[in-house]
Amino acid sequence: MREIVREYIILLPILLQLLGIVFFMFNDKHSSKKQKIIMIEIILCDTILVAQNVVDYTLSTKGVYNEMRYISGGVGYSIRPIIILLFCYFVAINKKHILASILVGINAAIHIVDSIAGSHLVFYYDQNHVFKRGVLGYTAFIISAILIAYLVYCTILEHRFKKKLWWAALFIIGILVAATALDISPLYFNYPVSYITLAIVSCSLYYFIWLHVEYEEKHRKDLMAEQRIKIMMSQIQPHFLYNTLSTIQALCLTNPEEASEITGKFGKYLRQNLDSLEQPELIPFDKELQHTKVYSDIEQVRFPNISVNYDIEYDNFKLPALSVQPLVENAIRHGVRNREQGIVKVFADKTDGGVIIKVEDNGVGFDVEAIKKTGTHIGLTNVKERIETMCGGWMEVQSAIGKGTSVSLFIPDGAGENI
Repeated sequence: MREIVREYIILLPILLQLLGIVFFMFNDKHSSKKQKIIMIEIILCDTILVAQNVVDYTLSTKGVYNEMRYISGGVGYSIRPIIILLFCYFVAINKKHILASILVGINAAIHIVDSIAGSHLVFYYDQNHVFKRGVLGYTAFIISAILIAYLVYCTILEHRFKKKLWWAALFIIGILVAATALDISPLYFNYPVSYITLAIVSCSLYYFIWLHVEYEEKHRKDLMAEQRIKIMMSQIQPHFLYNTLSTIQALCLTNPEEASEITGKFGKYLRQNLDSLEQPELIPFDKELQHTKVYSDIEQVRFPNISVNYDIEYDNFKLPALSVQPLVENAIRHGVRNREQGIVKVFADKTDGGVIIKVEDNGVGFDVEAIKKTGTHIGLTNVKERIETMCGGWMEVQSAIGKGTSVSLFIPDGAGENI
């Protein structure tokens, strides 16, 4: 009895690892449904592999070399490449891995057919019950080596910008390679589970931990991005409100009736849009256009020499709040306000892969490179960072001194679908 316990005690830590993964996975609120499905498949395959190892070991210790031993061996050689393929799916979850899947299918077909038909193409036992490899005896090892190389490729390709994470993943892959080498080396000892089985179960746990490290890293970056957005919004909102109220104050001295009318209009606008201004999220373009028009209407009352024209061909999309209004404000205050006839044009239309928005003026213009170096024009910088951070778009500024300025925004298709 003690001998049996001593032989099979190695199964205890393996089972504890598998049970631990199951427990934490079902209590995991952060992993996606697809990730959980893949991990369940890995655990099931791990369990089958461990059971196969135990069966094969038990049969060998009892000197059994019948058909059951061949089937057990066929299952073992078939299941290992499947687990490596699942690791590939886990690392690069959005890829199809078609060629890798075909290789796994070929390997499984060879070993299952050989074990059932008894053709001895993969392995067999001679008259002295000595294990011998057939002409296809290294098929599983060759295909596994190809899959491990492919796993390295997927890891580097998908996580090359996360150096700490992909180095950790490569370390996990190194464990698989070392275990495989031990299994086919003279250092191999006949245990209830092979070195590669131990490595695969441990690597399943490591990949699960790696997933959570990756999630924590992503969560940290998302929090940092959210904080940057809040800071930018806190900078630009008072700026917008202060300038608008300053304009109304000026009107109170020159045209009180018109100031009263504009104040009422501005108050109505604030009631409708303050919530969207306070939230660091994407809003419908028509809302952004609405408060842009309110601002430009107020400015046009104070400066009748300017005009703001709108050419909106497409408006069914979302963008960060206070994206267009600061561009119009910048065009008026720093571009056309002192022109004899200042013109600002706002254009929006559908283009390949998204929407293009342009704000053009015939103002005084400025040196774009000098602005980049000095870091002035906070409004433009804030818009650029929020367009890039919140919806993956871009901003381009073109300006010529004495001729005017053109600012283009690109909002990719699908921006805001998950907001």
